[in-house]
Amino acid sequence: MKKKDWLIYRGGEGDPAARYREMLADREQCPGWRDFSHHFPTAEERQGAIERTGTVPDDQDKRGATFVPSEEMIQMVNAALYLRRPLLVMGEPGVGKSTLIYSVARELKLGPVLRWGINSRSTRQEGLYQYDAIGRLQAWQLQQKQEQPEGVDIGDYLTLGPVGTALLPYETPRALLIDEIDKGDPDLANDLLDLLEEGQFRIPELARLKKRFPSIEVPTADGDRHRATIEEGEVRCLHFPVVILTSNGEREFSRAFQRRCLHLEVTEPAGRGEEAKNHWNRILGKHLPAVHLAEIEQIVDDFIKRRQDGGQTTDQLMQAVFLLSRDFSVGPEESQKRLRERLLTPLR
Repeated sequence: MKKKDWLIYRGGEGDPAARYREMLADREQCPGWRDFSHHFPTAEERQGAIERTGTVPDDQDKRGATFVPSEEMIQMVNAALYLRRPLLVMGEPGVGKSTLIYSVARELKLGPVLRWGINSRSTRQEGLYQYDAIGRLQAWQLQQKQEQPEGVDIGDYLTLGPVGTALLPYETPRALLIDEIDKGDPDLANDLLDLLEEGQFRIPELARLKKRFPSIEVPTADGDRHRATIEEGEVRCLHFPVVILTSNGEREFSRAFQRRCLHLEVTEPAGRGEEAKNHWNRILGKHLPAVHLAEIEQIVDDFIKRRQDGGQTTDQLMQAVFLLSRDFSVGPEESQKRLRERLLTPLR
């Protein structure tokens, strides 16, 4: 059976717009890890996810379903669950550090993962809550002009961040990802010590009002429709959340910080033996179940061989397998080889 030509964009030749729209309508032609149609789940998908996790399906649920944890990952996650300690996961980019928590949250039915992505400007305050003092003042001034004496609800101007939301007193803990903490200011990890140890924090803006308003509702990191009641300005967890912090190894952490975490170094199989091939085949089987492993053996072998010099990631392998195992032709063998080389170019 002759395979279809794979080209959509042709550099000015023909009218490929219809072909492109045909490709978009065919979900088989979309990599599962780049499928954004989860924003509009079907009624069946919504009901199935609600029965399983209590929430509607989303990309987090998909990420958790296709993740393949190692035996060491499973052991350390269970240790963190029993000890109520954060798990600091270290390793090269692309080895699955951040995806691990989506797998845990899906399996334990913890609901959507709360994610705090760290950059050089991140602060402890940002992770806990944000207070729009200027917005509240402007609203108060407007009410004074309109002679409306009822005042301004501070709960409309204070929003819990991902860490603050995770520390609410849930019956079932939430899952919190603090991603790439080594990219933050050197003092950020130490600023989190009391949170990791005590599982509580104070909101001064609410505590000052506790005599007049002992209970105040504020939005959470889940969105404005999800509100939490804060009693006397204090947030205390009932059970310590499931916390994973990731690090690419770009910074050393203090002993005080390390003492409060369990540690996991994530590596992938080295060498070119059966263990390495089985590892990659398990991952491909999860993400691309329709692909016959015998048909992609050459791609996997090429990927493993190239990884000896370092630089290639799991994403690159999945992309190469997805594109080169479609029911269309990417041209003669030489063209396929050149495309595979470009897809598997090492990252430096």
